[in-house]
This record gives sequence, structure tokens and C-alpha cells, in this order.
Amino acid sequence: MNTQFSIETAVCTEHERLRADCERALETWNGRRAAFSQSRPAREAGDELLGLQVKYARAYTILQRHEHSCSLCQLASRTGGRDSENGSKAFSGTTVSF
Repeated sequence: MNTQFSIETAVCTEHERLRADCERALETWNGRRAAFSQSRPAREAGDELLGLQVKYARAYTILQRHEHSCSLCQLASRTGGRDSENGSKAFSGTTVSF
């Protein structure tokens, strides 16, 4: 039997979980922000959006720290499976607006 190692099979489950957490937080924040922007938010809406923004920022920071400290994620980065500097590139261009 010929066995080949593929970096794509070496998936860091922690990274996948953290990335999913970050995606959910961003989707929730963006969804609520869009809904509030149509209804001209009151102070409570601003407070809620700020809380969601904090939740997303925390999830993103945890993901970034993990990518830089996890040996499996670093291996994936070095072999082209994941770019550790831009591993969360999908999240990095997000701007904050109220």
C-alpha cells in the first residue's frame, strides 16, 4: 500500500472550531448592524452592537493567537496549506461603522 502524507489531512480541529466561532460572531454582528441601520437605532441598539463587536474582536484575537502558537497550524502555513500571517484574511478587512 502506498501511503502519502498530505498537509490537507493534518487539520487542526481547534483552528476549525475557532474559525467557525469567529465567522459566527462576525455574521451576527453584521446582521444586527444591517438591521439596526435600517431602523435608526436607539441607545440600546448601539450598546448591543458594541457588545457584538467586542465578541467578534475577542474571537478574532483568539484565532490569531492560536494560528501563531499551534505547531500544526504553523506546519500547514509553511507547506502552503494555510498562510499564518493571513490565515484569517476573510475577517481582517472588516470595518466598524455605526
